[in-house]
Order: sequence, then structure tokens, then C-alpha cells
Amino acid sequence: MCGERGKECGHREIIDDMSDKLGFTPQILETLGELEPEFVHKYNMCNHKLLKDGALPAKTKILIALAVVASKQCERCVVSQMKSALKSGATKEEIMEVMDVIFITSGAPAVAACRDALKQLK
Repeated sequence: MCGERGKECGHREIIDDMSDKLGFTPQILETLGELEPEFVHKYNMCNHKLLKDGALPAKTKILIALAVVASKQCERCVVSQMKSALKSGATKEEIMEVMDVIFITSGAPAVAACRDALKQLK
């Protein structure tokens, strides 16, 4: 993966890596990559920071990210974060507690944005 273990990548490689992970290519990253390739590198650095343990374990940060993107009602983002959460070892019970937080803080529309992502728990 680009940016890991000192591997240098061009912005096109970073976008391709993200597309593979997400299952789609965020059009905004394509546009920003064309306008300012350095932005894509900065985005990639932030993404790697999210996926590493720090004061909070990576899994916790990813579960927080899941709640945030659900609150924004970004269904594709929720699917991506769900994949990351499961890959980081999140359990069904942990994810369902996050669903409680999403419902309490953001309501039914945010929970509805999780519809496709929750199918990954079956």
C-alpha cells in the first residue's frame, strides 16, 4: 500500500490504492489530484494515521470514523468504513454498539445510511 514502510507513490498510485480499498474512485480525489497532486499525498498520510494505533487503538478510530460518516449519511463511505472496521478486528457486538451511538446522536436517517454496510455482518 502506498505510504507504508517508506514506499513513495505518485498521486495516481495513491488514488488507485484507495479505489481498490473503497470499491469505487472518489471523484473529488481525481479532481484534486489533477489540480494539486500534493493534496492526495496529504490525504494519504492522514488515512495511514487513522489506520495505526496511537493514544487510541486503530480499531477504535475506525469505529469512530464509521459513526461520523454515517452521521453524514454517506452510504458508500459507511460501506468502506465497515470493511475497515471488520478488517481491524471489530466484532458484530462492537459495531452494533456503534449503531446505538449513531442512532442516539444522528437519528434514523444516519442508521438508514448503514443499510448496505450492515449486510457485511451476515
